[in-house]
Amino acid sequence: MTRQVIIIGAGIVGVSTGIWLRRYGVEVMLVDRQAPGQGTSYGNAGVLAACSMVPVTAPGLIAKAPGMLRDKDFPLFLRWAYLPKLAPWLMRYLSHANDSETRRIAEGLTPIVADTVAQHKALVQGTPAAEWVTDSPYHFAYRDRAAFEADRYTWDLRREAGFVPEIAEDAEVQEIEPNLSTTIGCLATMQDHGFIRDPGGYVAALAEVFRDMGGQIRTADVTEFERVDDRVVAVCTTEGRLRCDEVVLATGVWSKPLMRKLGLKVPLESERGYHIVFEEARNGPLAPTMVARGKFVATPMAAGLRCAGVVEFGGLELGPSQAPFALLRRQVRSAYPALTHGREEEWMGHRPAPADSLPLIGEIGASGVYSAFGHHHIGLTGGPKTGRLIADLLTGRTPNIDLRRYSPNRFASS
Repeated sequence: MTRQVIIIGAGIVGVSTGIWLRRYGVEVMLVDRQAPGQGTSYGNAGVLAACSMVPVTAPGLIAKAPGMLRDKDFPLFLRWAYLPKLAPWLMRYLSHANDSETRRIAEGLTPIVADTVAQHKALVQGTPAAEWVTDSPYHFAYRDRAAFEADRYTWDLRREAGFVPEIAEDAEVQEIEPNLSTTIGCLATMQDHGFIRDPGGYVAALAEVFRDMGGQIRTADVTEFERVDDRVVAVCTTEGRLRCDEVVLATGVWSKPLMRKLGLKVPLESERGYHIVFEEARNGPLAPTMVARGKFVATPMAAGLRCAGVVEFGGLELGPSQAPFALLRRQVRSAYPALTHGREEEWMGHRPAPADSLPLIGEIGASGVYSAFGHHHIGLTGGPKTGRLIADLLTGRTPNIDLRRYSPNRFASS
């Protein structure tokens, strides 16, 4: 029989993997309970954030976290009823908030994100999906030079990875981004970045590219793996049994229960993220901008201005909170006082957060199941590179980076 690979998850990672596998001549089927690009890949800031290789768990986080939670203007929220369930993961997560671990994680994330623009362009080359990829700078907006210098630790790590910002101050800021509030007096700009003008539409377009290449797409929920001698031979779904030779698990935070069926208890939580799209927006940013005070990114997109940010811990079952949306609106009004717009679209989704902040990329034991998830808030940035790496592994090609640090087997004894 023809070799068959099933990819569970039709987000940016799954679709990217599928396209590269089809280019290598492999028969592939994408399986997802939703249409392509309608899950976590739908809601994000859209930035191809090559310099976003510093984890949240920087030194000092443990001491700062209680104050962050008490500050009504800080974008960190916790659904307190969820804390008992969150606590074991949270303790492991915070154990990495020191200099040596931050540097180790940053070194691990850099190869996944640093060439994101080139990886997206390689993925879409010669396809209709190319129209969604836009070259741009990426701005970091600060109140003043002192506020920028307060982020020295993060910027030093970025510089060590080759990302050196251009600094503008005072009147120069408004020359570059004329609609920013005059209370913002320092802009650190990274050149040679980019953004996607509609992340959900982009992934849907990539899925059509995959289909046109002969790939199959099924709408179903995967419930179980069928194995013979500990190696996968089929997946069981709500639409029936699907034979396969290998499986790629790329369904984000929903990968956790499937991993448990394979004997791995992965410390993975939902980092709930929020965005608002301000349709028909005027007087917003000209290029993607991270507003440091509000910890949100404002990106001009096809549908309007998308402002995305906020971290909330509250699990998968509870619906959206209203406080994060209210905070986003306050911070947007503060940063862009002249902004006008039409209707608003609110979104909340689930970003997959491993306790050690590194994605899971590689085969689970010798099962024939390959993990490709766990990118926190950099899934769109790192998705095409991850998909290409998985396709290389499945076709016997040697990846150009050392994948041992991403191995899912690091949790084998968890």
